Amino acid sequence: MDEAGLLAGIAGPAFDASRTASEVEGNPALVAGLLSGLDRREPSVKYGCSRVLRVLAETHPEMLLPHWDSIARLLDCDNSFLKWDAIRAVAGLAAVDLERRFDTIFRRYFRPVPGPVLITAANTVGAGARIAGARPDLAERIATEVLKVERGSYQTPECRNIAIGQAILSLDRFFPNLRRKRRVIEFVRRQLANRRPATRKKAERFLAKWASGRR
Repeated sequence: MDEAGLLAGIAGPAFDASRTASEVEGNPALVAGLLSGLDRREPSVKYGCSRVLRVLAETHPEMLLPHWDSIARLLDCDNSFLKWDAIRAVAGLAAVDLERRFDTIFRRYFRPVPGPVLITAANTVGAGARIAGARPDLAERIATEVLKVERGSYQTPECRNIAIGQAILSLDRFFPNLRRKRRVIEFVRRQLANRRPATRKKAERFLAKWASGRR
């Protein structure tokens, strides 16, 4: 398969991101074709390529590592869909980022957490847990960024409560890697009074799991 065939398949009615990612696995040169497809006007091609890149970042991140700069650049993209996929893709790359290039974009990566766009913040918060798993040395810094949702400013107060719920789920995934556990426990305890029932439930489950015997 060449680049033209790749993009034609992505534009086709039978497109499946996982299957296409499997096909690209055997031909790393096609990654450049996926990146060029992000500039195409056809939504099916543009977003299809983005989805395949996201899948590859989860399954074979080493294939995307040579294209780190191109993918990281999408974090500042005006197109929200491409930005969300880039957030998740960069999190996948963190596991193979032996040169620790993520450190140089740490602040830029977590900038969306306090708002104003809920979905961007939620994607970043969720991806933060994956990065903390790959980079335990960054866990404390990532927790600091995730905790910013409590004072975040989003489209509505309810959006803030949703973001807090996502933060609890994220912190649950890397809580054992944290040294400063008390600040997280206190944050979650405050959410027992959250006005969103689903967020209160998340707080209850977190505390039942991690706060037994803690004061």
